[in-house]
Amino acid sequence: MLIVPALLLTGGILYPFGLGLYYTVFDFAASKPQPDFTGLENYRRIFTDSSFWDSAWVTVLYAVGAAAVETVLGVAVALLLHRSTLVGRVLEKVLILPLMIAPVIAAIIWKLMLQPSVGVVNYLLRPFGLGGVQWTDTPTGALLSSIAVDVWVYTPFVAILALAGLRSLPTSPFEAAAVDGAGWWFTFRKLTMPMLWPYVLVAVIFRFMDSLKVFDIIYALTEGGPGDSTVVLQIRAYLEAIRFQRYSFGLSYMIVLWAVVYLAAMVLVRYLGRIQNRAAEVPK
Repeated sequence: MLIVPALLLTGGILYPFGLGLYYTVFDFAASKPQPDFTGLENYRRIFTDSSFWDSAWVTVLYAVGAAAVETVLGVAVALLLHRSTLVGRVLEKVLILPLMIAPVIAAIIWKLMLQPSVGVVNYLLRPFGLGGVQWTDTPTGALLSSIAVDVWVYTPFVAILALAGLRSLPTSPFEAAAVDGAGWWFTFRKLTMPMLWPYVLVAVIFRFMDSLKVFDIIYALTEGGPGDSTVVLQIRAYLEAIRFQRYSFGLSYMIVLWAVVYLAAMVLVRYLGRIQNRAAEVPK
């Protein structure tokens, strides 16, 4: 009886997944109410379509860029807040505010703020001679703006995990390093990061996987534009299945995206296991 809820949850996940996988071997579309069996034709079309590789490249750029910046900033913020000061305790509470805002709402707010003519960002930059920047009207600007919004929303998530990791580290190695006269950089490089890295890598896994299947932030901010410059795989699947009503083809995109996320997760989780073993070897 104890495993019944888990079985029900597993069934609720596997049934739509299996149904979607079944649809991908047909050519379901709004224009074809009587679909034919096509086998792996949809996958062949995907991998021979240049738009797929363009979307895959944009997805990788977005995921790597967002995860890297969020990791660096999150660890830096956690190190600043690790000291038990009044300011640190207040900022620690303020830090979670972006996480309380739905990503699509945050993207809409930033879209208004980044407007070239009436946006507050250009207004604040105008005294420095940087007003009038077309933030989301160029391919590079749109991608960087989308990554910036993702960083604003999810850096607190990484910082909170890193801060929890910092507070759980043993104090004896740091006390011994201080007695030996070790500097801050040596202590950080040889003690703090090796023991903290498993916590940081957990945050990296979550953020990288989420960034690979991003939809809400980019769609609310740029709708995949200008042109197809920010059309990631998730948005490409939406366009094919919903806007163009090629249901099987869009589902095939989602299966390919699932496979990419699954493989990336396997690699990162295995690496996490090795890092945890190395961290356990650091003298306590």
